[in-house]
Amino acid sequence: MDFGKMWSFFVFVVVVLTLGLGNAALVGRQPQRALGSQNASAQTPAISSNSVLVALLDSHYTELAELVEKALLLQPLEEVVGSSNITIFAPNNAFLEKNLDPEFKRFLHEPGNLKSLQKLLQYHVVPRRVVAEEWGNVTHRALNRDELNFWVHAGGAKKVDLGTVTHPNAVVRPDGVIHGIDRVLVPKSVQDDFNQWRSGVVLAVKPEGAPEVDLRKTRFSIKATSSSPPAAPVETIYFAMAPGPSLAPAPAPGPSSGHHWFDGESQVKDFIQTLVLYGGYNEMADILVNLTSMASEMAKLVSEGYRITVLAPNDEAMGRLTTEQLSEPGAPEKIVYYHMIPEYQTEESFYTAVRRFGKVKYDTLHIPHKMVSQEADGTVLFGEGEQAAHLFDHDIYVDGRISVQGIDKVLIPPEKGTSQHVKGRKLEEKQVEESKPSKGRLLVSVCNFLGSFGQKSLLSSCQ
Repeated sequence: MDFGKMWSFFVFVVVVLTLGLGNAALVGRQPQRALGSQNASAQTPAISSNSVLVALLDSHYTELAELVEKALLLQPLEEVVGSSNITIFAPNNAFLEKNLDPEFKRFLHEPGNLKSLQKLLQYHVVPRRVVAEEWGNVTHRALNRDELNFWVHAGGAKKVDLGTVTHPNAVVRPDGVIHGIDRVLVPKSVQDDFNQWRSGVVLAVKPEGAPEVDLRKTRFSIKATSSSPPAAPVETIYFAMAPGPSLAPAPAPGPSSGHHWFDGESQVKDFIQTLVLYGGYNEMADILVNLTSMASEMAKLVSEGYRITVLAPNDEAMGRLTTEQLSEPGAPEKIVYYHMIPEYQTEESFYTAVRRFGKVKYDTLHIPHKMVSQEADGTVLFGEGEQAAHLFDHDIYVDGRISVQGIDKVLIPPEKGTSQHVKGRKLEEKQVEESKPSKGRLLVSVCNFLGSFGQKSLLSSCQ
């Protein structure tokens, strides 16, 4: 065998060994990369602030929300909401605190009676949407699989089991409805458990059917229609808003319902004055009044019954804005709209929501961008990444329709056409490029050896 053939065979063996080692290294890295992607996808998605479960955290129903959490039903309810609408019958805090039998309350809070507490709470939830306008003499199955009787009293009152609906359609959300009721609904199975717990003592009040009414002898009085404001406007706030941000000093008129239930102009003036007198928020007040038409737009929206929460950056945060961020047409309006949430939230409701659900997404007036909030350092963090802002001064102004919360940074809406998914993919590709194996010592030696004979082009890895 001549020297040329031996040399070619040697080069071939070295190439095969080099490529084999390189492939083994890449294969060894792939499972780790796949595991990282699985962990990223397994993160719990943020629950929408518009969910009916978040509405349970409202001040009228916090006692019921505490029981739901104690009964370990929060996760099962999230799964039910994810697949269908639900209807919740919620006794208010006053009844649960004062009117609930102390012995029955003690029975529900004992750890050994967790199943009874779960059945009781599931009896208050129907896995379908039942609004007040659809009420009738029907029967629906609750989550605990017991039947709930719906009927209308002779006087027009809506009834469910032995309870009376005191606040129909108290909360209406895309994934469910909450009706306020005047008592706790007790299924027969829970009553039996309670009787056994009390060593066979029968309950004083025994459930009975609906009373029979003779329509020929009973006279009904028809109440006059009330002109009081509705619980919430029929249309969404985006329908009532002006067509878009405008640089004109006068507001661009948006669609109006014609009903001005509240004095929105006075409320907005009061909140602007409070913002100025509070100190440290003059720049935000100046943008609302002078640089944009948002103050007038807010007055119109509040007058028609809409509620707004303003995340107000302090003067120090506003001073860090660059000329480029404010020079584009409509930039101040976009920033202001991104800091407004079309619902009423306080510091307590913000923190309670993120403490229980981890991450919560809030709609903003800057469509289609949403605001992500989460718990951080014992307070609420808005946004993500380095531009995230902490809740700095809480409840600067709260009147039931307008809420102002101070934050320590200006939140910039993401650029159009970009998303975290795309950024994450680019970052992943960059990490993959950085993780490519460098040339080993054996390969470097072979490449140098081939280069001395002018044969470096035989190996693609040497290029």
